[in-house]
Amino acid sequence: MSAIGYDIHVFVCENERAKGHPRGCCAARGSKLLGTWFKEAMAHHGIKAGNRVNRAGCLDYCERGPVVVIYGSAAPGGVWYAPTSREDVDEIVSRHLVGGEPVARLRLE
Repeated sequence: MSAIGYDIHVFVCENERAKGHPRGCCAARGSKLLGTWFKEAMAHHGIKAGNRVNRAGCLDYCERGPVVVIYGSAAPGGVWYAPTSREDVDEIVSRHLVGGEPVARLRLE
């Protein structure tokens, strides 16, 4: 872990809006499972101390959710993703957090 903060810090939007809201919300698109999947995948790859996965409120990309943003040594300036499955999360962890290569097909740009 760096002096202040984390080497890898994953924020998972879990914002909930009323059913039928025109923008939708990440929670309605399954985001509540993403945090668990990130923690499991990171532990599987030995990414433990000095790293964090947090629930976040609205990250304001509701229509494109569920949304995740990763900061830290693996993602200077932040990398935004829209994963929708455990396989997507596993790919982000193995290719990006372990291998250093962001996953272009899942990025929000």
